[in-house]
This record gives sequence, structure tokens and C-alpha cells, in this order.
Amino acid sequence: MTGVQHIHFLGICGTAMGAVASAMARKGYKVTGSDENVYPPMSTFLAEEGITVYSGYKAENLKDDVELVVIGNALSRGNPEVEAVLERGLRYMSLPEAMKEFFLWGKKNFVVTGTHGKTTTTSMLAWLLEDQGMNPGFMIGGIARNLGRGGRFTDSKYCVLEGDEYDTAFFDKRSKFLHYLPSVLIVNNIEMDHADIYRNVEEIKLSFSRLLRVVPSNGVVFMNADCPNCQDVRMRAQAELGEHVRIVTVGLGEGAQRRITAVNLQPSGSSFALDGELYTIPMVGEFNVRNAAMAACAATEAGLTPDQIRESLARFQGVARRQEVRGTVKDVTVVDDFAHHPTAVAQSIAGLRQRFPKSRLWVLFDPRSNTMIRNLFQHELAISLSKADFVVLSPVESYKKLNPEERLDENALAQELSAAGKECHVGKDIPEIVAYVTSRVRPGDVLLVMSNGGFGGIHNKLLTALATANAFG
Repeated sequence: MTGVQHIHFLGICGTAMGAVASAMARKGYKVTGSDENVYPPMSTFLAEEGITVYSGYKAENLKDDVELVVIGNALSRGNPEVEAVLERGLRYMSLPEAMKEFFLWGKKNFVVTGTHGKTTTTSMLAWLLEDQGMNPGFMIGGIARNLGRGGRFTDSKYCVLEGDEYDTAFFDKRSKFLHYLPSVLIVNNIEMDHADIYRNVEEIKLSFSRLLRVVPSNGVVFMNADCPNCQDVRMRAQAELGEHVRIVTVGLGEGAQRRITAVNLQPSGSSFALDGELYTIPMVGEFNVRNAAMAACAATEAGLTPDQIRESLARFQGVARRQEVRGTVKDVTVVDDFAHHPTAVAQSIAGLRQRFPKSRLWVLFDPRSNTMIRNLFQHELAISLSKADFVVLSPVESYKKLNPEERLDENALAQELSAAGKECHVGKDIPEIVAYVTSRVRPGDVLLVMSNGGFGGIHNKLLTALATANAFG
């Protein structure tokens, strides 16, 4: 950007913000930032990049030579630095805008979207290009084990981006993915989510329809053939844009243009065929088969052959916090998973059933997201959780955001599960949950911990308690 030398980031310790700030510094800009949560590993990473980070938000953090401020999604009016930016008339933009302005113009951008599977599919696709020597830029909402980081920008013409339908910033309520200039777009699925900003699934479908409008006619959209909401968006796009949009459907159903067949799910991994080519992934669950098929389709748009895709998929090591085994103590296994939507919960449980077919499966669920603390999906959540053998619910900590009639009723949820023949316990706090579980588990059990937050560090607390327990059950 012409005339800009000093860029300041508000919320710099977020994974994406830190990655973009680092990339800016490496391009020669003077970069500083502020955050209220400044701690390793991000604080260490930014210090190694030569970036000054201020702890806490204060107007004086905005030095006189700051020419551009990048404002993170979590910040809003009332923040001291936000107010100072507005009062001083400083130039500012959102993180997605900054990514577009500094890194995405002129690139072939692969954008992965959908309610579920974004992080894993983006990680797979970025790995396919990386493993085949294409050095792509990428920005992922998680850490792919093969890549070792969540984001970077390179000189490659290829960039792989996880495209979120959440809003961009307090001053820009459009979905983030509308800024990402997609040449190749993946739409994994579309469901109701983000109940704090969307009133219904029709509003979400409208946002996806707007995204399809900016895919160029020489680009391509790979869309889930088996998702009714995706097909609604597809038909709307084709009616509005005609020959100016190329949509390829991918799925298990007979109507898919690129059909997934010969699915074989085993405890150690999964295999499937796509267009007659057989692929194997060291991951469990039909949902990961779908993710891999989408990544394979998109990779062909970068020129990769089926043989190259097959080789790299077989070496994909997964994503942190996606069915990640955190440890096994006395033959009790603790697994971490990010699932926080009824569909994702059901898929994750099914995947663990495949991986541990003879084990009793516990689900420790933390209703934390803006959708899950509401009663919008209370019945659907009960159906999903009933696929486990035992369910433990953590106390909801963010009810203060909601009116009483909007809140998830955990006791009613437990009653519905009990009526379905499942044991469900509503925990008081983390220590009580750990004590409850460790007093009832047996060797061979699997504890699946589900949260889109830290869940109070319960994973390590469970492992420690299991190690010191004299006996189980």
C-alpha cells in the first residue's frame, strides 16, 4: 500500500493476526501490535520476528508514526485503541481486507468454506501443494501437523485459505470469505450456525450466494452434491450467473458429477475412490473421506496428478484438536476434538466408533459457542450426544449474553438423554467433572472431550487424575 510504513495490529496475538503481522514485517514494514492476552507461544514468535507487542489496550500504544491500523474481529467500540483510531482519523481496515490488499491480489486463491470440515480440508489442500513442491501461502484456523503453523504467505502464485462465514469486523458485517478473491472455491456443506449474527439458515445461504458471485468465469466451485442447502445455493447461482459460474458437484450420491465410491472405513484409516482413482487417508470417518475428496478435486486445479495426490494424502498427519489423542493412561484414552455443532458432534462420535470399535465412549461436552449456548439445537444436540455411551456436560459460562428463554437447558438435555437410555451428568465445575469421570471409567474406555475453547485444561487434568487413581469403576 502506497505511503504506509508503520502498521499497528489490534488483537495481534490471534493465530491469523500474528501470521499476517509476521508476513508484513518480513515484507519490510514496521509492525507493532496490542493484545490483552500476551503469552507464549505467540508472544515468543512475534518477539523473534522483531515485532513490539504492547500488553493491554491503551491509546498511547498508537504511536505518532502509525499510518495503518489492522483491527481484529474480536474488538469493538469502547476499546481504548479503537476509540483512539476513530478520534485521530487513522486509516484502518479489517484483517481480511489486509490479507486481500497485501497478499491476495493477482494470486490463484483456493478458498475452503462450509459449516463443517473447513480446517481439515484447508490443511489437506495446503499440504498437497506443499508436499509437491509448490510452496503455497496458506491461512488455516488450526495447526496442520505436516505444516507446523496456521499461516504464512509466500511468493508462490497459489494461496490456500480457510473461508469463514462469520462477520469481518465491528465495522464490516459481511462474511470474511467475501474478501478472499477465490479462483477455486470449495463449499463443504451449509447449515445453520453462528446464531449470534444469523437469524436463520436462509441468511447464511444468502452470504454463500454472494460469495459465488465473485468467483471468476475461469474459476471453479466444488460443491457438496449431497447437501440440500448447497444445492439451493447452486441453483440460485446458476440462475443468476449462467455460464459465468462453473460449479462441479462432489459427493456420494448418484447425481454427483464427481462421485465418491468404494468407501472403506477401518480403525486405522479410510479409503475411497474418486473418478475411479483409489485414495487412502490415515484418518477415520466418512466426513474425512468427503474432506479428502474435496481437497483432491481442488488440487487438480493446481495441476497435481492423481498419483501425486495419492502419495501426499497418504502422508497427511491430521490437524491439532481434530480427534487428537492427548494421552492414554491405564488403558483409558483421552481424545480432544473441536466439534461444537450437533452435526459435527455426531460425525466425531461416529469417527471414534470406527477407530475404537470395542470401547465404551464417553463424551465430555462444553457448550461454549454462540450457537451452542442457545436452545436453538437443543433436541438435535441430544440426538447427536445419544450416540455416545456416557455424556457429561460442563456448566455454561456465558449465559449472561442471553435472555433466559434463549438459553440451552442442560437439565432438560440430560433428561432427554436419560429417556433415550443414556447416562448424562451435568457437571458443577472442572474438578467435579474430573472426579466424577475418573470414579466411573474402566480400562478400555475412550474419553472424547469436545469444545471450541480450552475447557479449563481438562485434558491434562483427566490424565493426571487417571494416573493417580487407585482403581476404576
